[in-house]
Amino acid sequence: MLTAVLFDLDDTLFDHRHCTHAALQALRARSAHLALWPEQELYARHSAILEELHLDVLAGRLSVDEARVRRFLRLFADAGAPQLPDEAAASAAAYREAYLGAWRLVPGALPLLKTLRSRVRIGVVTNNLVSEQQRKVRTLGLGSYVDALVISEAVGVNKPEARIFEIALERLGAAAADAAMVGDSWATDIEGARAAGIRAIWFNPQRRERPEPADVRELESLEPAAHAAAIILGAA
Repeated sequence: MLTAVLFDLDDTLFDHRHCTHAALQALRARSAHLALWPEQELYARHSAILEELHLDVLAGRLSVDEARVRRFLRLFADAGAPQLPDEAAASAAAYREAYLGAWRLVPGALPLLKTLRSRVRIGVVTNNLVSEQQRKVRTLGLGSYVDALVISEAVGVNKPEARIFEIALERLGAAAADAAMVGDSWATDIEGARAAGIRAIWFNPQRRERPEPADVRELESLEPAAHAAAIILGAA
């Protein structure tokens, strides 16, 4: 019987993908350079640069503001535009404003947490900055359903390292054998949880190809809550 369920935050409970698309659409409307690419190509290019620079932010090599400006400098350079720091800074600010304005939960996230909350303790394990992740939890009304929020910046260790999952379990008073982890990233959430001895459930709404033939259940949606909860709890 499970006593704890761990969730990733970005693109598992918080709809980062939706927010990113909304913000990039706003930028395409104001930048001829970024409008050169189709929406999906712009999203892919932006996401690749974001992930790369995010590692520098987590490691303390760049501030979050520096990374945001550098992200758009690189996008403009890839589009063949001249190096315009002021335009990159303005685009970073416009992107951030549109991104914040589009904040929402992944459809079904809150009903699922409500369903699980009466049966297990809930933790969130996330690689990001404390201020950003705490703001998401607070703004989107997740706080009442989360018993432990474990953020990499605060604990000094990132997924997929086993220690960050162990910290979450310690705060929840749960053993690895009595816990499950739900996340969208195979490399950080699934492999990390399995390395810590935790049963993993891959949240895969994009229906990506499974990286390896592992014994891992999949969720393509968090809806309906009863069905998703049954898979997470091992009852389906």
